Amino acid sequence: MTVSHNDPPALPGWNYTPKVPLAVSPLFQWPLRPLAILRWVWDSWFLLSERLIIVGIAFATFIWTQPSLEVTKHLEPAWIAQIWLRNIVLLTVVAGGLHIYFYRWNAQGKKLRYDARPLMVNGKQFTLGGQIRDNVFWSLASGVTVWTFYEVVMFWAMANGWAPVMTWDQSPVWFVALFLLVPMWESFYFYWIHRALHWPPLYKRVHSLHHRNINVGPWSGNSMHPVEHIIYYGSVLIHFIVPANPVHILYHLQYYLLTAATTHAGFEGLVVRDRNRLKLGTFHHQMHHRYFECNYGGLEVPWDLVFGSFHDGTLEANERMKERRKRIMGS
Repeated sequence: MTVSHNDPPALPGWNYTPKVPLAVSPLFQWPLRPLAILRWVWDSWFLLSERLIIVGIAFATFIWTQPSLEVTKHLEPAWIAQIWLRNIVLLTVVAGGLHIYFYRWNAQGKKLRYDARPLMVNGKQFTLGGQIRDNVFWSLASGVTVWTFYEVVMFWAMANGWAPVMTWDQSPVWFVALFLLVPMWESFYFYWIHRALHWPPLYKRVHSLHHRNINVGPWSGNSMHPVEHIIYYGSVLIHFIVPANPVHILYHLQYYLLTAATTHAGFEGLVVRDRNRLKLGTFHHQMHHRYFECNYGGLEVPWDLVFGSFHDGTLEANERMKERRKRIMGS
């Protein structure tokens, strides 16, 4: 995709918008178009994608830093601390690296940046008085702790026979398929827990912390209340039912944590030689942070389209969302 700023934005107030209307996954478009589905899968994974990179990270961490199931059979501080430290480093490298590149170095300027306004340096609404400090604190202190807790629970349960373990030798097709299905499960799961978090009592006490970020950066993705971290990362508990390998557990949670950083990067992608070489932030979710009552889920499993909360980036959809928000606020 060649970067261009010649086309007028679909909505006022944005520095950059992608082509609209935004489209949901062709898996949920009728009539089904097999070639479009294959193209969507290819574009989502190859040649270079955040999903494929995270698969690589999962295998690298599994090979070089993951304690064996023999070790995780017993809850001991040493291996738990090893996992916690690994996760601190992973999130800091990904979220911190993106923040430094895009916001400290300003290496890409405003190319493919959705909202050109600067991140908030100060603000009384933030726990530590500023957006970035607030985001880093909640991402590391709460986010990494809950992430580590779920990994410890899953590896301990697998080692003791309480969660089913699957190996490549047992089912190579299912072994590969799980990597493809995790993003679909994330989209399905995320919509429902996200809608629940917008229920006024939960929003006020829990989810409003995340929505302090109207204009988002890489550290914003995992800046949540501890209760929201517990709910959000709890997606991995499905593997008490669905057999998986420890590398799938690593991928499942790394996908949740690391793509939260990339999708909140504030930029559609990484530009190299005037081309978008790596897709990152999604305008679909960026609109949710500005408009609140739309786009609760993802494009892979389009529950928003089913329940009338889908904002496709057009002016017509914006007017519908304004009316919808008035009704919600009025009630």
